[in-house]
Amino acid sequence: MYTYDVEYFKRVFDRNFLYIRTFMRNVERYKNKIALIDAEKDKKWDYKALNSEANKLAHALLESGIKPGEVIVYQLMNVPEFAFIYLASQKIGAINCPINFRLSPGEIAYILDDSKPYVFIFQASLGERVKNALEISQHKPKVLIYVEDETCDLGIPYSEFIKDKPLSEPPEPSYDAWAEVTRLYTSGTTGRPKGIPFNNVNEVLTCLDIIIYLGLNKEDILLNLSPWFHRGGIHLGGPGPGLFLGAAIVAMKTFSPKKALEIIEKYKVTFTIGVPSMYKLLIEEQKKFSYNISSLRGALSMGAPLDRSLCIEMKEILTPNIFNAYGTSETFLNTLLIPEDLPEKAGTAGRNITFFADVRVVKVYPDKFAEPDELVERNNQEVGEVIMRSLTGPYDYYNKPQERAKRVYKDWFYCGDLATWDEEGYLTIVSRKDDMIIVGGENIYPVQIEEAIQEHPKVLQCAVVGMPDELRGQAIVAYVVKKDESLTLEELKEFISKHPMIPPHKRPRYWVFVDELPMTATGKKQHYKLREKVLEDLKKGLLMR
Repeated sequence: MYTYDVEYFKRVFDRNFLYIRTFMRNVERYKNKIALIDAEKDKKWDYKALNSEANKLAHALLESGIKPGEVIVYQLMNVPEFAFIYLASQKIGAINCPINFRLSPGEIAYILDDSKPYVFIFQASLGERVKNALEISQHKPKVLIYVEDETCDLGIPYSEFIKDKPLSEPPEPSYDAWAEVTRLYTSGTTGRPKGIPFNNVNEVLTCLDIIIYLGLNKEDILLNLSPWFHRGGIHLGGPGPGLFLGAAIVAMKTFSPKKALEIIEKYKVTFTIGVPSMYKLLIEEQKKFSYNISSLRGALSMGAPLDRSLCIEMKEILTPNIFNAYGTSETFLNTLLIPEDLPEKAGTAGRNITFFADVRVVKVYPDKFAEPDELVERNNQEVGEVIMRSLTGPYDYYNKPQERAKRVYKDWFYCGDLATWDEEGYLTIVSRKDDMIIVGGENIYPVQIEEAIQEHPKVLQCAVVGMPDELRGQAIVAYVVKKDESLTLEELKEFISKHPMIPPHKRPRYWVFVDELPMTATGKKQHYKLREKVLEDLKKGLLMR
């Protein structure tokens, strides 16, 4: 019996379920509404003007010879050109690929050889690094463009590249909902980054997820304190959901707590996105100078667990509406803590309340995947691996099918994070598989020790790793960043010796005071870098007992 022509609907869906379609609707609906604010230069674009800027770049790119499906790599701070590229690439069917502006020449060269971009756009201040990368990369982009923040002798200035280009819409490319539009590189908690492709379906569902669960609306003014180039940047408070929704986004070139608070006050920012370390600095600055941040109605923390003490301070000093998100580059938002969960559930990663993802905690085996239904007990004690099944990410890797085989089993993504969960589904992340420390045959999870050390009022941050030890297998080493320079080793050791959650066998055997910890752009601690240097620090006599 005939019901309807499903193939016809599929064809309509394929042609129209595109991120750029919704942006263009917003240009028509909200053409005079502010879309983008450059905090550095105090410049604003409404939706009509932003669309014109994207069109100029789109025409310039087409004239350069780029074809649909080719890649535009861009290495920029949070500047307006980032948003222009994000939109222009989708208008012409190219793949936009933002990368970390902190990468070394070797890392840049690796990505150029991996993604083989037709165009490479970079911040002029990164010119020397880019030049070194191009000297060692095998692939040479056809077009080099620099965004002017200082002089550069490499490539074409962005302003010159788009000069006198039309404001009209470029010819519409032939591509569909399943075409790759964005490629992001993993932040590198475990080593060399991998490219993750996102199609239009991933992009749109990602936007819907974050808009729904943060309760965003078109009147919001979003400020991402962290860089836009990563998943939590572009797809939380960056161009992704903001311009999809019809809201305004603020481009803050680089983060400083003073600058961020001035921006919130001046532009009446309603929602911020950042990592816990940024919020700690923001709170200290606000305590001293009391900016008018009454416009702020929500703050999202991501990238690391949100401890109870910081959560309470955020609620008291910034806004009562605090969120904490846990996810991965591959699958996006997996679990979430919402204002009604906090501060009671602070320290957990929240539970899965999103529309487009399933999350479980399963058994861990040394030589195989657990079956997706081999769940650990929901008793907040048994540790297992977090797995996800999501429509907001492809949980796949560009040009690396062997990597998918290491992570994906029966359509579930095995992320490598170890956690417990309770009867309500709240997860508590205890470690990564690679970060687990084995002392005398017992598994020790760094997060528990780190959180305890960070409770000391004179500690800003801490990372705990294992070091080879002949007697015990491994010894625990704590790297500590001081908040107060008066902090002494004896003071810290006494604090931990009296901590109710840290028995003697979990106390660090060695301590190191450092100025900063190696971190990803999303605020995740890079334990592997500390594991690589701990023996060297031992030889140098830097480890204290």
